[in-house]
Amino acid sequence: MTKENNSILFQLGLLRNLFLRAFGMLAIFFVALTFFQDSIYLFVADPLMQFLPENSSMIATGVASPFITPLKLSFYAALFLAMPYFIVELWNFISPGLYRNERVLSVSLSAFSIILFYAGMAFAFYLVFPLIFSFFIQSAPADVAVMTDISQYLDFVITLLLAFGFAFEMPILIIALIWGGLSSRESLASARPYVIIGCFVIGMLLTPPDVISQTLLAIPTWLLFELGLFISRFIKK
Repeated sequence: MTKENNSILFQLGLLRNLFLRAFGMLAIFFVALTFFQDSIYLFVADPLMQFLPENSSMIATGVASPFITPLKLSFYAALFLAMPYFIVELWNFISPGLYRNERVLSVSLSAFSIILFYAGMAFAFYLVFPLIFSFFIQSAPADVAVMTDISQYLDFVITLLLAFGFAFEMPILIIALIWGGLSSRESLASARPYVIIGCFVIGMLLTPPDVISQTLLAIPTWLLFELGLFISRFIKK
């Protein structure tokens, strides 16, 4: 067996160990959070519950929803909490093949990426959710009892959290494109009108069909695009 084949097998072994460790950490977080699933559910449901009318509550229309939904919520919470560990493991895998200056920039981008992802979710949870739920509930006809299904609510919340979390990665994308030589700061700046339109298209595709959430996703994404262009001035290839 040649050295090249040995190297490929070695890298595959490292990659396998990476996935095993990541899966193990995810399992540990999931098992631990299942003991607090009621508290997690109350925390996630609070942005909606505070706007529900008196004598109104969330409901479960599926037979298994009262059991499955809290478990799904615990899994997603474990996934979000384990995200920094995943990035660290990925960094440990790719760092040996990078030059010193590339390692420094990669570490900075990785840390910045984690912060932006959590910032996006926090922006959605503490600012966007209250605005959306207040608008939806106040828009309901007077003779309609608002009682949201817990499974549909969880899907709605997770979709928006992921959408805002990944949308807030826009500066990382811009810096990576420029640093990797795939584009230049000037060409991206000249494409600004198309980027703004693209931000609203992304908001339309990643959020529920309402103007509020689409706009609240599109505008920060555009501003983060501008932030990425500004930071790219100080990036040396």
